[in-house]
Amino acid sequence: MTHYDDPAVLAEIVAGSRSPILVGLDVDGVLAPLVDHADDATLLDGTGDVVHRLAEHGGVDVAALSGRSLAGLEQFGFGEGVHVIGSHGMEWRSADVLELQPEEQQRLDALVALAEQAADSAGAGAWVEYKPASVVLHVRQADAHAGTAACEELERQAGELDGVRVKRGQSVLELLAREGDKGSALRRLAHRLGAHTVVFAGDDVTDEDAFAALGDSDVPIKVGDADTIAPYRLRDPEAVRDWLHELGRLLEHRT
Repeated sequence: MTHYDDPAVLAEIVAGSRSPILVGLDVDGVLAPLVDHADDATLLDGTGDVVHRLAEHGGVDVAALSGRSLAGLEQFGFGEGVHVIGSHGMEWRSADVLELQPEEQQRLDALVALAEQAADSAGAGAWVEYKPASVVLHVRQADAHAGTAACEELERQAGELDGVRVKRGQSVLELLAREGDKGSALRRLAHRLGAHTVVFAGDDVTDEDAFAALGDSDVPIKVGDADTIAPYRLRDPEAVRDWLHELGRLLEHRT
């Protein structure tokens, strides 16, 4: 049976950590419940307010760190007080627009063509998401057998191309024309901010890169019941909201 940590107890652990503290948060499945189509996702009621209030505390920085593109993150309305990083660390809201080198663009064009073929193979319900440096095949709404087969064939074909990074998710397969991972982005932001403690909450396979990048004094948190290397675990976005709310309350009380 999966053990889930009490949000209040986990808030105590984070609040008692050495500051400055960087709180990194994946979005889908963590702040926003998972839905069949990414365009329909919204933050859980009250979560946006809790996140923005937490970002106002001295000694705390909050970052939304997602596999979504920056354009795809706009629908959640994160204010300027929140660091927003998309495309697995390749896009930063505070930086210039991501531009690919000619060879990377050629690689991406080839991957797009393969992903579109795979979506046709998976049939009704499959769709393709386009990002500045990657392309994603979504099969959550497709026939389970056809979707799995399409992802497997797409991964095989992508593996024949040089310089391609493959990321597997929950009923999704992402093909990257440039290297990018959440762990590197999280450490880069922590260094820039001078954070002593880094917290990261994520639910997907790609979030394991971030967990692996954290040190012994940091706080990796898995959301959901999937396998993980993270030592802490919350049940769902509701538990995440409760944890963030309690964390904010404790920090305010101790100010």
